[in-house]
Amino acid sequence: MAIQKQAWEHKLSNHLQLGGIETAVLDNGPGRGTRIAWINTGAGLRYKVVIDRAMDIADAFFNQHSLAWISHGGVTAPQRLTDKGLDWLQTFGGGLMTTCGLTHVGGPESDEYGERGLHGPISNTPAEIISIIQPDPVNGQMEMSITGIIQQVQVLGPQLVLKRTISGTLGKAGIRVHDEVINRGNTTAPHMLLYHFNFGWPLVDEGADICWEGDWRSRAGNPDHIFRQDNNYKKCMAPQDSHAGGGEEAAIIDVAAGADGWCTCGIHNAGLALALSLRFKKQQLPVLTNWQHWGKGEYVMGLEPGTHPPTGQAKARREGTLIMMTPGESRHYELQVDLLHTAAAIEQFKTDLSTSIHH
Repeated sequence: MAIQKQAWEHKLSNHLQLGGIETAVLDNGPGRGTRIAWINTGAGLRYKVVIDRAMDIADAFFNQHSLAWISHGGVTAPQRLTDKGLDWLQTFGGGLMTTCGLTHVGGPESDEYGERGLHGPISNTPAEIISIIQPDPVNGQMEMSITGIIQQVQVLGPQLVLKRTISGTLGKAGIRVHDEVINRGNTTAPHMLLYHFNFGWPLVDEGADICWEGDWRSRAGNPDHIFRQDNNYKKCMAPQDSHAGGGEEAAIIDVAAGADGWCTCGIHNAGLALALSLRFKKQQLPVLTNWQHWGKGEYVMGLEPGTHPPTGQAKARREGTLIMMTPGESRHYELQVDLLHTAAAIEQFKTDLSTSIHH
């Protein structure tokens, strides 16, 4: 097939003039020594993959606009000793995507099956990079990807391995995440997984629309100032004094899916003429959590697709919903993030939402 003539034909010396993947090591502050990869899509979207933290995504920008909430601490080196209690929060950098799991998502708990800290240890685990594929636009190769292996293993215990590929297409403002979780052990292992997407200013701002469809319930323990039927819980709020410290609310959503089985959620900020679409498969990730924390100086809204709500392994076990993976079993997860900045693309995003099927 003939390669379509491009505006840059005969004008490129290096693919990095358009975009690509650049790996580096941070050399200052609490992230010192942490490996990262900057990925530039060549279409206004660029983002930082933190290789030493399960290949989670930290900073993300579309043109001049920041998309992600970054915590006060930002990127820190992984600290496996923070797997107890609420210590996870000490190294939680926020960022566009933080992985929670692989055997527990939710608050700290302890039972006859062991002690589990907030959201599990996977985000505090470095990856072994096994592949980086750069784009080669001169030869018509516009795809690029980075693949790594992250191990949550314990001698004489569960051996779960996460194989993660983050990929994209040069010239398209999108991110694809493909995860495979494999039980490499010789015993059955519990499995829970949640993708903690954290959106911040200016994408998240007063009046921006929080987009999702589905039946929902307020998370247990909420004050229900936001998530109640007579309130518009799908509009981003101004900073709230009531959200100082641990103030927050969350809704657990039985997210609606399209006829193709894909769920669509995201944010539309009309003031920026920008929408972010987050898509995932209902069969793989049936539950969506919407976290709203409008603290002053800690202003963040989360959309969190997961195998379960973030209510812990013990509850999932009691309710019979805990996934038990047999030796050699694997499970696949796919997510797609797209930045939409034309009226037609934003309209299509809204159409996809409104035509979702409620289960």
